[in-house]
Amino acid sequence: MPGSTPIVVIAPDSFKGSLSAQAVAQAIADGVRRALPDATVRLCPMADGGEGTLDAMLARGGERRVLRVRGAAQAQREAAVGLLPDGSAVIETAEIVGITDAVAMSSDVEARDTRGMGEAVRMLLDAGARRFFVALGGSSTNDGGAGLLVGLGAKLYDASGRELDPTPEALGALARVDVLGLDPRVAQASFVAMSDVDNPLTGEHGATAVFGPQKGVSADRIDAIDAVLAHFAELAEAALGRRARDLPGAGAAGGLGFALHLLGARFEAGAEVVASQVELDAALAGADWLITGEGRSDAQTLHGKAPFIACRHARAAGVPATLLSGGIDSSALARLGAHFTGCFSPAPGPITLDVAIRDAARLLTNEAEQLARLKFGA
Repeated sequence: MPGSTPIVVIAPDSFKGSLSAQAVAQAIADGVRRALPDATVRLCPMADGGEGTLDAMLARGGERRVLRVRGAAQAQREAAVGLLPDGSAVIETAEIVGITDAVAMSSDVEARDTRGMGEAVRMLLDAGARRFFVALGGSSTNDGGAGLLVGLGAKLYDASGRELDPTPEALGALARVDVLGLDPRVAQASFVAMSDVDNPLTGEHGATAVFGPQKGVSADRIDAIDAVLAHFAELAEAALGRRARDLPGAGAAGGLGFALHLLGARFEAGAEVVASQVELDAALAGADWLITGEGRSDAQTLHGKAPFIACRHARAAGVPATLLSGGIDSSALARLGAHFTGCFSPAPGPITLDVAIRDAARLLTNEAEQLARLKFGA
């Protein structure tokens, strides 16, 4: 851009299995600066409520802490959480009961639960937090959030008064949900559930039917587990005096969204929360170009994923947005192209996935350099 110094905002999601959002942003920035040494480059690493959300939320400051909590299969694990400068806490579901936890995934999905989420909330309550951002993506559980409630002090009983675990396999015998022991500080707390999922808890569009199979629910168990969650929901709603099973987002994270609704959570698109936290709109003020991206872009990108949210904010600010993702689904190119000013992949030719993952930073830097030269005639 002759006669002026271009301002470039870089706001990608992570490339899962390869680079964090911060590392992606830095690699792209390196390429832009090769072509435009004098450019003002503003990094705003993004996330949409899944893996990497904690990192993105802490990008503008805050404290990372490591808690020892129960994983989805009850084995103790260390999980990172965050405390923001204003005292709010950030909990990433994928850190505690994530689908990438090999120990949890080696157990039956009907034996997993979310008690560790409740334990994390209580530890952060101990630390003084009263506002919680809960990123719901990437869970391995399908317990309807029963574990969260138990982790916060609720108890589950069968008809004979025997206390039950909050797992799907145990909930079939549930007769009573007792919330008298629920941590009283929960009533003083507020929760923001970060998710782009609007599914209800049960039914054909519910947690088990839609998301259960990817967590290990077999086709012949979908109806049975769905019925168990419906039964749990009826008793939990009665105990807490709030109907929530059909609310949008109740089916997020295997029904963890349902339990958060019972606690009065406000649901927001994860990428929008992150955009606010990283001050994306302020970064876009006066900018000439936005570059965003993710590991692979397809039609789902346009349903609240981080690159689409970043693009939407850029367009509102009158800033053209370019998509630079590890892979682009060619069948979605027309739909993506209706929003982005160009959709690109950094692969220079036919390469294996292993090579693409290994060399992602270098490939991104090279492609960003060429795009910057094209954009500004450098």
